[in-house]
Amino acid sequence: MTEAKGEKEEYQLVSEGAAYEEGFNIKTLWAALFVGFIMMPGAIYMGLIMGVGLSGAAQWVTIILFVEVAKRAFIQLKTQEILIIYWIAGGLVALGGVKMGVGAAMFGGPFAGMIWDQYFVNSPQASGLAQYIPRWLTPEPGSPIFLTRSFLNKAWLVPIVVLIIHQVLFLINRLSLGYALFRVTSDIERLPFPMAPVTAGGATALAETSGKKESWRWRIFSIGSIIGVIWGLVYIVVPTISNILLVKPVTLLPIPWMDFTTHLKSVLPAAPLAVVTNLGALLAGFVLPFWVVVGAFIGQIGRALMVNPILYHQGILHRWTCGMTYQPTRIANDLDFWISFSIGLAIVVAVVGIWSVAKIFAARKKHGEVRQKLLPPEGRGDIKIVFAFLIWAASTVGYVLLVHILVPDFPVWMIVFFGFIFTPFLSYISARMIGITGSAAGAAFPFVREGMFYLSGYKGAAIWFAPVPMFNQGQIAQTFKQLELTKTKFGSLIKMFVLSLGIMIISSFIFWSLIWKLAPIPSAAYPYVQKVWPYFGTMQALWASSTLPGGGDLMAGVVKLKVILSGLGVGGLMFLMFSILGVPLVLFYGIVGGVTLFMPTAFVSFIGGLLSRYYLVKKFGKRKWRAYAPILLAGYGCGLGLVGMVSIAIALIAKSISTVVF
Repeated sequence: MTEAKGEKEEYQLVSEGAAYEEGFNIKTLWAALFVGFIMMPGAIYMGLIMGVGLSGAAQWVTIILFVEVAKRAFIQLKTQEILIIYWIAGGLVALGGVKMGVGAAMFGGPFAGMIWDQYFVNSPQASGLAQYIPRWLTPEPGSPIFLTRSFLNKAWLVPIVVLIIHQVLFLINRLSLGYALFRVTSDIERLPFPMAPVTAGGATALAETSGKKESWRWRIFSIGSIIGVIWGLVYIVVPTISNILLVKPVTLLPIPWMDFTTHLKSVLPAAPLAVVTNLGALLAGFVLPFWVVVGAFIGQIGRALMVNPILYHQGILHRWTCGMTYQPTRIANDLDFWISFSIGLAIVVAVVGIWSVAKIFAARKKHGEVRQKLLPPEGRGDIKIVFAFLIWAASTVGYVLLVHILVPDFPVWMIVFFGFIFTPFLSYISARMIGITGSAAGAAFPFVREGMFYLSGYKGAAIWFAPVPMFNQGQIAQTFKQLELTKTKFGSLIKMFVLSLGIMIISSFIFWSLIWKLAPIPSAAYPYVQKVWPYFGTMQALWASSTLPGGGDLMAGVVKLKVILSGLGVGGLMFLMFSILGVPLVLFYGIVGGVTLFMPTAFVSFIGGLLSRYYLVKKFGKRKWRAYAPILLAGYGCGLGLVGMVSIAIALIAKSISTVVF
């Protein structure tokens, strides 16, 4: 087949004239049960051992398994079914619920948060705070209940009920607001969502091989999988297997980054410089728009190597001390300057986004095109945006009532602010950044929750553990975009989330109970949490103590109005300058994202962007390479996941044998 033949169809995911199809059925139900009861324990174990989730592994392993079974049963899985299975697998082994204010990685459903709570309430870090921790969170500190390491006790009944109410409200809140944001950013603003084709392309490739029609998509997906397998052998298998045989795991590459900060201390003080060792960052540079990658590189490297040393010599970055590595240097610099500066930048992004939406509405109204352009495609499964906002508002009211019942002394107006103003504001910024750059980096207001709690005048600690409705629901807009790209009915996603919630609660309860029975968490049996959780416990105890009588003035000197205004001014001037000079505005968003990005991925992604633009595009052609790149990245995630699952299975078997023998 020549490239000229069917060129329009050759590199798009689903033909434009195709009808939207249902992706949820009995096949996806079996996939959900498989992930919930087979993959969940692996996700929990990997999180406890290495602090790494199994989201990508569970997704691609599940899909490949079901594709192969379907082949042998002479059944073809549709693209729509594969995409829903992908999201089922990802949701069931995702981070531990929606718990706020901890920071430690917890995988394996909502009961992961309760495992954290049982640790924290009995930890030395919370010794002066334990009496103020409410009983709707955990049983009383020091209770014999904790010695049994079981949730099967009436003292856990109220915490479990609160947890389930929280999960149900969060699901409603997420889907309704996420859908409304999708309609705004995709249907109205027409943002490209550059990372959406990654998952959609992978699903299409696997659907083709399910029907024994292996096109170019499957070949590219296979190449990516081989790359992922090879890299996974070095990055995952060696540390995991060596952790079984040796006291300390062996790492051939530093995980997650190579840290050069201490080597620069005399030349570039307060400059946090590190380079991630995950090959996925390089492949992401193939997919993201080139000027976004360039902007992120300018923002992250410019902040680290140019701005930070200047701020240090000016006496602004005073918390940094010689000898700090990347992470403490970033934290110190954020507290001294970048938290406030980033708030100013985020306000600019929000204002620009609101202005863009208003301008689009005005232009379409002027030309009489508003009604025509806002009508969704037939068969997609849409509802009116106003209904979506009403459903979201109802869930938010539920949160306000729940938090008020749990913490009646906390100001209600502040709960309302978080739920009805801050959450949609932050979520819109996030959705818009994802729609333009593929990443939500920069869509954050650090320490706003902590700052408002501290400044509220509230005296107590319960609010720090309450499910305050402060969420970022922007990411779900990209999920709806992937449904659109694959012609999957939106109702399939709703059914999938409802099913996943029920299975996740049950399987999370079962497997966290079983693993908790094997050994205390944390303990020497789980090296990651034993090493890391005390740090996060200390930070949570410090914040929660700040609103008690005599609590420390933790927020003094962190949020500074002058620095916020400087961020607002710099961001606004940069946007105006780029607009006047005709510079691509995605470069502006890339710079903002790079300035606020914590993971040091910008350098590696920049190399990937250069390689893509100046070699691979010329080799394959612009149109063909743009079709190849997302599927190559999806294949890489699949290969990495396969290797990860094999190594985790070996680790779980070895752990079970050692428990039985000894």
